[in-house]
Amino acid sequence: MLGRNAAGIFWMFRYLERSENIARIMQAGHRMFLTSINSSYEDWASILDAMSLREHFEEKTAEFNPSKVRNFILRDADNPSSIISCVTNARENARMVRTVLTKEVFEAVANKGDQALFEYTEKFDGVKTISLSVTPDAVAAAKNRVSPALKSAIQKAKDNILRFHEAQKTQEVRVEIIKGVNCWQKKLPIEKVGLYIPGGSAPLPSTVLMLGVPALVAGCENKLLCTPPNKAQLIAPEIAYAARKCGIDKIYLCGGAQAVAAMALGTDTIPQVDKIFGPGNSFVTEAKQQVSQRADGAAIDMPAGPSEVLVLADEFANPEFVAADLLSQAEHGPDSQAILVSNSATLIEEAKAAVERQLATLSRAEIARPAMENARYILADRIEQAIEASNAYAAEHLIVQIENARDYLPKIKYAGSIFLGPWSPESAGDYASGTNHVLPTYGYAKNYSSLGLLDFMRRYTIQELSEDGMRNLGPAIMALAAAEGLDAHEQAVALRMQALKQGDA
Repeated sequence: MLGRNAAGIFWMFRYLERSENIARIMQAGHRMFLTSINSSYEDWASILDAMSLREHFEEKTAEFNPSKVRNFILRDADNPSSIISCVTNARENARMVRTVLTKEVFEAVANKGDQALFEYTEKFDGVKTISLSVTPDAVAAAKNRVSPALKSAIQKAKDNILRFHEAQKTQEVRVEIIKGVNCWQKKLPIEKVGLYIPGGSAPLPSTVLMLGVPALVAGCENKLLCTPPNKAQLIAPEIAYAARKCGIDKIYLCGGAQAVAAMALGTDTIPQVDKIFGPGNSFVTEAKQQVSQRADGAAIDMPAGPSEVLVLADEFANPEFVAADLLSQAEHGPDSQAILVSNSATLIEEAKAAVERQLATLSRAEIARPAMENARYILADRIEQAIEASNAYAAEHLIVQIENARDYLPKIKYAGSIFLGPWSPESAGDYASGTNHVLPTYGYAKNYSSLGLLDFMRRYTIQELSEDGMRNLGPAIMALAAAEGLDAHEQAVALRMQALKQGDA
């Protein structure tokens, strides 16, 4: 391991350890203050002394009270020893390590090709594979391992997704700007697309449909799919079946950042693609972003990382529904984010209780619980304030369980996908309503859109000027070129204008 990586990991854990110790000291001090008969503000001064922070605190404020001390220790960004500062530094070191490690994966794949993929698959997935390619026979055989009920569900979901994405087709744009000047825009499918399907703890045939169907509708000629192998060194039958329904015949057992690198750079087995699609963990997201910045890389759909949901709810919301929607994201992984914003304290407490009741019934409770432990329940003064918080967060999934939900749509600016009303669970968009579930996370909904048909196509423009068009537009072009000092631009028009005058004569 490079020294830089080792240092980053060391300081990440050092800062986390430091934040934990500060929290424990704070807890001890708080208990002393509450239980001491002769408690005074000096008790908190002793906490500052124990952390060697008293002098720094007194430089910031002359007002000495417990609230200010707690705020200084917990969340003051100007205090390098505050918990928020420690966590921020830990996060920055983690991000640096993730970036560097991902670069190393790219270098390994570039230098060692398939061999690097075999090594990373064994290292990260715990599976020693002998082949990266999934044969057509293996794909065909997978059909027999999928239940009739699931086949029917996959077909219905595909039909709905197909219908919604076919509706996104647009006509060719043709405009006569002025007499003799014709402009039009054409769209063609991206020829080679790479579809990444996360493995994780469960197969995701729904993601195959969300990527494969629009690629099919767009007419992408070459569609390849990468997904991690299961413990039996095989592809999940549900993924293979869904891929076949989408006309995907090139499937490779490869996951993580190394799969992104392989699709971007190409190896002996995995062809290079023009654009990479699909969600993944933080390393996959980092790999996609690095790909988009490489001259020899590929375009990407969006930064789509760990899942997140924000629920807007008022006093009329069903707390059981709210809890179920929060848990729907939490069960994706411990790093999933679940947030409830409401103007009702009663609703928040009822939703918390419902979360605990429902958690006890979930098969993936051990995955969902860590995520819910980090969930946030935010009380707003009014619904408008709750919407402001939602816009600032720009959630991947935004569930609006408030009375007359449609009336508030004009005020909602940022979200990957919106689910209106009590009967629109996030699950509908994830599976079968027809909209795409590949959505921007990390707040990228402010400048990225949900995946759609046009993401699988490229647009280009055409312009055609006739003689009349040159006569009508030429003087304006020459004036603008002269203003910018681009003589060759001006001359390209001037020569044509001169030729027209000679012809007219």
